[in-house]
Amino acid sequence: MAQARDRQQRKRAGASSAPTRRKSCFFCKDKVDEVDYKNTNQLRRYVSEKGKIRNRRVTGACRRHQRQVAVAVKRAREMALLPYVAS
Repeated sequence: MAQARDRQQRKRAGASSAPTRRKSCFFCKDKVDEVDYKNTNQLRRYVSEKGKIRNRRVTGACRRHQRQVAVAVKRAREMALLPYVAS
């Protein structure tokens, strides 16, 4: 009974029942060991328009590389290579 109710709530919320294919990690595909904070063009893919670091679910990065991206973005901000917020 509770399962049917949960299923109905999910359908109303717009969630599909079909499993979606997971995005593959860009860094794992290119066999990148360390994410470089000086490569700002690459890091801009992982930062939103407002300047927030995008999460793994959105970027498709694996856990290891997402952590490295977060550290690299923070270092690039500190060195004034990337902005903290959008202007």
